[in-house]
Amino acid sequence: MTATSKQDIQPATPNAAVQAILNRLATRAMGLTGADIERIVRQARLKARRQKRSIRYEDIEDGIRMDRPQVPYDLRWRFAIHESGHAVVHHALRLGPIHGLNIDSPGGGGYSQLGFTASGSDTLGYREDMLAMLMAGRAAEQIVVGSVSAGSGGSDDSNLARATKLALAMERSLGFGAIQPLLYRDDRDPTAVLDGNPDLAARVHARLEKALARAGETLTENRDGL
Repeated sequence: MTATSKQDIQPATPNAAVQAILNRLATRAMGLTGADIERIVRQARLKARRQKRSIRYEDIEDGIRMDRPQVPYDLRWRFAIHESGHAVVHHALRLGPIHGLNIDSPGGGGYSQLGFTASGSDTLGYREDMLAMLMAGRAAEQIVVGSVSAGSGGSDDSNLARATKLALAMERSLGFGAIQPLLYRDDRDPTAVLDGNPDLAARVHARLEKALARAGETLTENRDGL
């Protein structure tokens, strides 16, 4: 038996064309779980085996798209503008790498996979940059389409929900509040806190308005990129 060197068993590095295909599939699959991907690949292999051929790109792509309803063009266009808004502001404010954007996510709508670079200083300015990025999808819709959709809100993990929680934390637990900033409050139910404190709600909303305006200004300055 001939010994196998460590170099002999190293996986081959995919060429540029193969890597481009893998990147495209990975982008299309954003938002899917590992179990979803396993099921799609397994079904694609079975399909190829039945037809006595090799697995193709289209087999995987069809599997990713299989359970998703058709979306009208104008709505897909709005998804694209919305997600591009997040990406452009994310890049302009140097928040980190952009891994991919998708306007065909499993739950409907768009999906952004954005990375964040640890700057070493979690300052008020950094949190304000984050707020602007979260509000940028809504700002992009207003600039390009001329109106906004409900796509920014509607769920606990939506952009508006995340931005509201961040702005509330800036006021109440991160030490950046306009009133008694040294007090720490752990708000487990932001809705109840805001509904019960109109003055606090007004300050949080003012932060969101400022972030939306900043996002709009950043997108206008980078309109070609958008």
